[in-house]
Amino acid sequence: MAPSPRIRNFCIIAHIDHGKSTLADRFLEFTNTVSKREMKDQMLDQMDIERERGITIKLQPARMNWQDYELNLIDTPGHVDFTYEVSRSLAAVEGAILLVDATQGVQAQTVANLYLALEQGLEIIPVINKIDLPNAQVEKVKEEICHLIGCAPQAVLSVSAKTGQGVETVLQTIIAKVPVPKTDFNAPLRALIFDSNFDEYRGVVAQVRIMDGQVKVGDKIQFISTDTSTESLEVGYFTPKLNKTPLLQAGEIGYIVTGLKEIESCRVGDTITILGNQVEPLHGYKEVKPMVFAGFFCKEGDAYQNLREAIEKLKLNDASLSYEPENSKALGFGFRCGFLGLLHLEVVQERLHREYGIELVVTVPSVAYQIRLRKGNLIVVKSPQELPKPEETEEILEPIMKVDIFSPKDYLGNIMQLVSAKRGVYLNTEYLDESIAVLHYEVPLTALLVDFYDKLKSASSGYASMNYEFLRYQTTDIVKLDILIADEPVEALASLVYRDEAHRVGKKIVESLKDTLPKQMFVVKLQAAVSGRVIAAERLAAYRKDVTAKLYGGDYTRKRKLLEKQKKGKKKMMAHGQGKVNIPPEAFLAVLKR
Repeated sequence: MAPSPRIRNFCIIAHIDHGKSTLADRFLEFTNTVSKREMKDQMLDQMDIERERGITIKLQPARMNWQDYELNLIDTPGHVDFTYEVSRSLAAVEGAILLVDATQGVQAQTVANLYLALEQGLEIIPVINKIDLPNAQVEKVKEEICHLIGCAPQAVLSVSAKTGQGVETVLQTIIAKVPVPKTDFNAPLRALIFDSNFDEYRGVVAQVRIMDGQVKVGDKIQFISTDTSTESLEVGYFTPKLNKTPLLQAGEIGYIVTGLKEIESCRVGDTITILGNQVEPLHGYKEVKPMVFAGFFCKEGDAYQNLREAIEKLKLNDASLSYEPENSKALGFGFRCGFLGLLHLEVVQERLHREYGIELVVTVPSVAYQIRLRKGNLIVVKSPQELPKPEETEEILEPIMKVDIFSPKDYLGNIMQLVSAKRGVYLNTEYLDESIAVLHYEVPLTALLVDFYDKLKSASSGYASMNYEFLRYQTTDIVKLDILIADEPVEALASLVYRDEAHRVGKKIVESLKDTLPKQMFVVKLQAAVSGRVIAAERLAAYRKDVTAKLYGGDYTRKRKLLEKQKKGKKKMMAHGQGKVNIPPEAFLAVLKR
């Protein structure tokens, strides 16, 4: 083994909004990787949507040169929906900065991401951020961190990523503590793909960590799991712009331009080697299981091909997205897509609209239920349309999640009330210190889907945070709730609900539709039904044209006659179903956010 003594590979992990991207900005500025003129906030957040929402969605590598050392940094997201991005970053590095906000202390994703890093055997460097804020509780947070990872108080560094205070100490600690990459220059090439994206002109660009050997421009390379071979058109590293270099060698993080046009040939977690070499593939990533499913359909029927290409390209850049073709009577051809959570769904929808200009109709999100049929076989149902008839069903199983909620102890009562209303089963409470408690629950995934996170924030005045992971499947009693508009069932609005909540949910949906649907020339019936039986209904009043406006004086019977004629006309329109109601996207959203 010939190590690379001057290389250090590390990433930053933390809860949402604890300052990862700001600290990365200071590193880039301090090491003069990015000039003062080019510097902007959230430098490593390349997408507009990341800047607008102020969150990191994609991992992003950058190389910095400082004091003759090559420092490879990967900035990671903090939200629970993007944990997969974090786990991929961790496989490409040897150390992790665990960043904790001095005003908020240890939170749910701090712990979840720390465990991911410890599983990979990474060197952890604990850092407290935002020490410049007037409400910073540095000593209290230091205790929490020491309690969590069992380190000495002097091992915890204090910084202000905003002002740059303490940043140099962090860089020196990285050089001193993060292990040198274990590599072999003379072995055949083995490179781990941890991300990739598609370039219209140069094909697939793979982001790689070189584990052994080296790769240079013009090498014939091979992807082991897909058995595809191509030529490396360009190799280089990120600053965070792409920087060409003659070769990448063991221990380094960079990119390879492959020229591949078939997107599925380049899979995240695959190993790249030189064509003809027989090498052991690297330990890749475990297949990620989507938890939330929704149908994506084009507003314009002829845009299906564009949608297919856009989803394929997005899948390359977002390995946790899954999709399969779906056909719906009402909405035509589309895709049933799987996501890690609702924020993930929102981000994918937004990216398809922004990056590819596609207008979508998105069906109500549902989770994957397992159905045991009377015949004895087990099927997985991802949409209300797939639910078998009650007489064919033996039992229905739903996914249960293990949920950890971190909160100051003053809010425990509100949180317990909220979780029990969402069918949560209480397990136990732990205390991080005298003021911060961790509640452990088992909660059905459907309860977490719609607005649980928002309600948790309200119940705790914004202080609580949560992390969840899949636990098991368990028996439940759900039914398909159909929504009828003007006596026509609207497939995209159907949803799977608990039997004992069907009336309440149905009533809420028809009420929100009454508020969001535009008025028509005739009365529109809005109904919620289970197994053909209407359980909730509303009426959307018709527009009334003033048909008597042209009358001046005369007998009242003339006025009556015109009003009767109008009434008859509206009745006729309603009866003959000339009422084709066009449903705007706001109505779909109102149902989603019920």
